[in-house]
Amino acid sequence: MRRRVVLTGAGTVNPLGGDVDASFQALTEGRVAIAPLAIAEAQRLSIRIGAAVAGFDPSAHLPPARAAQLDRFAQMAVVAARQALADSGLTPGPWQTTAGAILGTAGGGLATQEAAYRAVYAEGRSRVPPLTVPKLMGNAAPSAVATDLGLWGPSFALASACASSNHALALAVQMVRAGSSPVMLAGGAEAMLGFTGIKAWEALQVLSPTGCRPFGADRDGMVMGEGAAVFVLEDRDHALARGAAVRAEIVGIAMGADAEDLVRPSARGAERTIRAALHDAGLTPDRIALIKAHGTGTQANDQAEAEALHAIWGEAVPAITAPKALHGHLIGAAGAVELLTCLLALQRGIVAPAPQPADPALSLDLVAGAARPADVPICLSLAFAFGGLNAVLALSRG
Repeated sequence: MRRRVVLTGAGTVNPLGGDVDASFQALTEGRVAIAPLAIAEAQRLSIRIGAAVAGFDPSAHLPPARAAQLDRFAQMAVVAARQALADSGLTPGPWQTTAGAILGTAGGGLATQEAAYRAVYAEGRSRVPPLTVPKLMGNAAPSAVATDLGLWGPSFALASACASSNHALALAVQMVRAGSSPVMLAGGAEAMLGFTGIKAWEALQVLSPTGCRPFGADRDGMVMGEGAAVFVLEDRDHALARGAAVRAEIVGIAMGADAEDLVRPSARGAERTIRAALHDAGLTPDRIALIKAHGTGTQANDQAEAEALHAIWGEAVPAITAPKALHGHLIGAAGAVELLTCLLALQRGIVAPAPQPADPALSLDLVAGAARPADVPICLSLAFAFGGLNAVLALSRG
C-alpha cells in the first residue's frame, strides 16, 4: 500500500499578500493585484501592467550579505519556505537528513541575467559581478532553501514553464509515497517582472494591456505576476504521529505531454492528464466539487481548457475558480501560488471569485463577482504549459 501524502505547512510571498492569511483574505475579497508596472524603461514596453509583490524588502527577512547573494525569485522562495516550515510545526530532527526542496521556476534569476547583459552590452563593462552565475541559475532557489533550512535530501529546480510548480509538487508526492523521505518541501518561485521578461512575452502576443479575464467573453490575454509559494508535504503517518495539523491531502497526481505543439494548447492533452489524475486518486469525475482552472485569459487556452472539461463532465462541469484574474500569471510559480485557492476552499469553504462572468459560449460555472461559500471536500488543480507539458493535482480535506 502506498503512503498517503498530506500538506502540513504553507508559506507564500505573492502579489495578494506576504503570507498565507493575507492571501486568503485577498482571495476572499476578490482583490485584484494587477496594476501599472514601475520598472526601468517601461516606456519602451507596449504592455505596462503586471502583478508585482509590492513592498517586498529582502533585508527584513535576510541579513544584507545573504540577500545580496540571491536573486529576487530565490529571496522570495526562502521567505515562503521559512513560513511553510513554521506553519508545519516541524523542529530540527532526523527528518532533515532525507528531506529536500523541489521548486519550479521558468526564468530563474532573470533580473540577474538582465543586469549582466546591461553591464556588458549597454554599459560596455568588461566584467560582471562574481556571483552572477549562482544568482541566475534555476536551482538557486531550492539550493538557498536547502541551505537555509538544513535539508540534506534531494533538492533541485524543475522547469516546465507554467506547469513547473505542479510538476515539482507531483514529484515530491512521489518521493514521499515511495518512502524515500517522510518530509519534502515543494512549490515554485518566479520573478519575471522586468524589462526583459515582459518584452519577451510581448513578442508572443499573449499579454493583455488591460487585465486578465479568464474565460470571459472579452478576454484578450494574460497578465504577468511574480512571487513564491512553498509547502511541506509529509507522510500522513509521520504527520499524525507528531500531532501535526493537516491542511489537505494530495490524493492524486498526473503528469503528461500533449506531444502536439510548442505553444498551441491541446484539449486532448489536458483531458488525458485530468483523467489520469482522477485515476491515480481513485475518483470518478462526479466526486470533484471544484476545479482550480489554469485559466490564463487567452482565447486559445481558455477554449481548449473548456473543451477538455466538457469532454469529461459533459454539461455538469463542477464550479470553476480562476485566480489568475486576481494575481496574474506567475509562470513557474503559478501552480504553487494557486494551490492557496484550493486550500481556501478545502479548509474554509470559500471559493475565490474572478471579477468577470464566464463567456456564455463556454458553458462554465465560473465563480465571479463575489466569493462563493461552498462545501468542497475534493478539488483539482490544473496546470497546462507551453511545450505541451501538463500536471494536475487532486486534493481532499485533511
